[in-house]
Amino acid sequence: MHSRQEAAISPGMTDTNPPMRVGIIPVTPLQQNCTLLWCTRTMRGALVDPGGDLDKLRAALKQTGVTLEKVLVTHGHLDHCGMAGELAKEMGVPIEGPQEEDRFWIAQLDDDGPRWNMEAHTFEPDRWLENGDRVRVGELELDVYHCPGHTPGHIVFHHAPSRFAIVGDVLFQGGIGRWDFPRGNLEDLVNSITERLWPLGDEVTFVPGHGPVSTFGQERRTNPYVSDAALKRGLPA
Repeated sequence: MHSRQEAAISPGMTDTNPPMRVGIIPVTPLQQNCTLLWCTRTMRGALVDPGGDLDKLRAALKQTGVTLEKVLVTHGHLDHCGMAGELAKEMGVPIEGPQEEDRFWIAQLDDDGPRWNMEAHTFEPDRWLENGDRVRVGELELDVYHCPGHTPGHIVFHHAPSRFAIVGDVLFQGGIGRWDFPRGNLEDLVNSITERLWPLGDEVTFVPGHGPVSTFGQERRTNPYVSDAALKRGLPA
């Protein structure tokens, strides 16, 4: 599996039999981090943000022996979900997420694809998610946090027992998501990070939508936008 960081981020790796394992498969020309997560007891899993390169995703499933149970989506941008509908139809699985405020982004995927020279198709999720919802994957339960700002319907998935989160384009190592897209909002984005992500704990490891993994603690110490020190100086311009 083309999963450059799997060994480094497998939650519970100090446990000889962790409940969840995770692999990252970069997809699309934008190198978006599609995440394959699975329940080690059942070998049933989910692909989070399958934006494209379905051949890579099929290969990851085959190599790991994971049975795909569902597709999860953090938000409606094409590099994150442009091929989610096609994958779900092919595999006969449901799509869960994002929050419904991102419906307008998903509705324009057929038009956005040609603009970015990428394949993307509109779809209808089987379940829109709300803050406080839970998603099951095998025997795992993931908590859902609505974190608007990059897009209005952006959500984050958190597995508390593994101290692990998939945050899409809300937060990056050393950065935060863009807020200049339609219905983006900087204040909402910062509030999402500080009020919904930081309380989950400094030890939480997260996979961002692009780039390397990090921890919430590292970003609270060093992120130039949302570190504790940066926020004392005021919101970034």
